[in-house]
Amino acid sequence: MKKRAILIVLDSAGIGELPDAADFGDAGSNTFGNIYKVRGRLDIPNMTKLGIANIEGSILPKSGEQLIGAYGKCAEFTHAKDTTCGHWEMAGLGLEEAFKTYPNGFPRSFLDEFEKRVGRGTIGNCTASGTQIIQELGDEHCKTGKLIVYTSADSVFQIAAHEEVVPLEELYRICKIAREMLVGDNLVGRVIARPFIGTSGNYTRTENRKDYAMAPFKDTILDALDQRGLEVVGVGKIEDIFCNRGVTTVDHTKNNQTGITATKKFINNGQGSFVFINLVDTDMLYGHRNDVEGYAKALEHFDGELPQMMEGLKDGDILMVTADHGCDPTTPSTDHSREYIPLLVYGKHIKAGVNLGVRKTFADIGATIYDYLTGEKWREGTSFLNDIWED
Repeated sequence: MKKRAILIVLDSAGIGELPDAADFGDAGSNTFGNIYKVRGRLDIPNMTKLGIANIEGSILPKSGEQLIGAYGKCAEFTHAKDTTCGHWEMAGLGLEEAFKTYPNGFPRSFLDEFEKRVGRGTIGNCTASGTQIIQELGDEHCKTGKLIVYTSADSVFQIAAHEEVVPLEELYRICKIAREMLVGDNLVGRVIARPFIGTSGNYTRTENRKDYAMAPFKDTILDALDQRGLEVVGVGKIEDIFCNRGVTTVDHTKNNQTGITATKKFINNGQGSFVFINLVDTDMLYGHRNDVEGYAKALEHFDGELPQMMEGLKDGDILMVTADHGCDPTTPSTDHSREYIPLLVYGKHIKAGVNLGVRKTFADIGATIYDYLTGEKWREGTSFLNDIWED
């Protein structure tokens, strides 16, 4: 029996505030639960069968049906709420100190050097919503060619540019320069290219976003599995988050539908030992835009695709569904929210109805995957394999 783990990250689909959420301005956040409360419904019968409504504090209504999966939730050890820290921690690398954030913008000394190296000026340099700032500064950018730079509550340096003003390859080159510079005292977790198109008053971001993350400071389970000769498949922005480290096969999908299609393909063809998927739309298109209806429909769409994924699983496959942080679209904030992440586990040898409780770290996910695929203990986290596996 070939052993394989498939880990699907529903980007930003948190399931309730962490105890320190107020320190981040996120008290009361619950991405899944508040969407249900505000909208009045959330039609996710397949995740409900796996146990999502049974997770402590979910707020979601239970169906009364017999569960077919194991369920629980994970706290984040790293004092953060960003994509990089979330994915790194679930891959077995928690950080004692989170990446630096820039609530007042980036130092003028850095921007002066950056502008000199890229040959363009900058505008913005503030904390902003990406969709709003291109409406506010898009005209000036198109007229002057100056780059729109901004950040958020996360450790990011984002560069927005119109594709007809700054061609994509030029924008990517500029982002690589920023990535080289944003280390040491000016360290950030990610540099993100944010291309857009359109005309005055009607600018829209495109799917040609590209992330430039820091390389992991230590090996993750991706590196360790690769070193053992096991194939690690990255779908979506996984390769970017890990700087291509430990990812042996890449399918860089740009939206949920292509990501779901790729996931089905890899499940059905039996490829890979570890298939790591990020589905980005919930965060990028809906969470950051406070689009409750769009977020709900994206969750419902994924839920409707789940049965085909589950039916395609092989005898030795374990499927996990989780998130990397929250981004509650019902709150005034357009930033990520400090939340627990859901944990749903399914497979032909997974015990149904097991409550995995509240895990102390996302790293329990990576520890379990590593334990299953290698039979060995990972340095961080606690494997729950013995709690869920039955022959």
